[in-house]
Amino acid sequence: MSINFKNAIVRLPSESIINAISSKGLSPNFLKAKEQHQAYIDILKKTGLDVKILNPLKYLPDSLFVEDPALIYNKICIILKPGVVTRFEEASKLKIEISELFDQFFTIEDGYIEGGDILRINNHFIIGISSRTDENGANSLKKIIEKNGGTSEIAITPDNILHFKSECSLLDEETILATKNLIETGFFDKKYRIIKVPDSEENGANCLRINEQLLVPKGYPKLLDILSKDYKVRVLDVTEMEKVDAGLSCLSLRW
Repeated sequence: MSINFKNAIVRLPSESIINAISSKGLSPNFLKAKEQHQAYIDILKKTGLDVKILNPLKYLPDSLFVEDPALIYNKICIILKPGVVTRFEEASKLKIEISELFDQFFTIEDGYIEGGDILRINNHFIIGISSRTDENGANSLKKIIEKNGGTSEIAITPDNILHFKSECSLLDEETILATKNLIETGFFDKKYRIIKVPDSEENGANCLRINEQLLVPKGYPKLLDILSKDYKVRVLDVTEMEKVDAGLSCLSLRW
């Protein structure tokens, strides 16, 4: 389901990560990013996942963020269409590299959509309209999901948030961690149990639940204190990836 997994796909970073897209105008240190990424892989394996590791793509600096160009659901793979032209090739390249893992592929042709805007809860998907995902892309995905037995709904991501999941994540199959920004949209009202991210720690909202473990980014002590009371927490340092607007979920595809 949406928190229980057996497999994961990751891509190793290349030196070109220093040129990855950053709304903050920051550039990661490649060696530190490589070290942090390896720690991420190690944790995935410790949670019980079989991890397929893809080679780095030097000419595609954002390509280690494998969640953005694809979505895996019910043993099918949906190839998405990133909302930035420099990332288009990530999707087509990924499809070739993982072709042997899935019997069926679907491809988003109309509009733009990135995995960072898709929050899965069991067989239901919340698709956030953002600067990287437009209405056409969201509706294209809705059709594919519903054709394959799922349900979906569209939310509007506040203008100051890059991706819908930049400020929310699934903690369990009825609980969502969300920032004040997202909570105040009213979208989650009465639908889910909500845990609010402490003010000033919004960048820690992108946590990742895998089986019995909840992966939490390093550097958010108030958030860690809250989550540690109810979940088996593992803290991971992804500070280099955060420089280029990335979080824990975008570093892997899981199923």
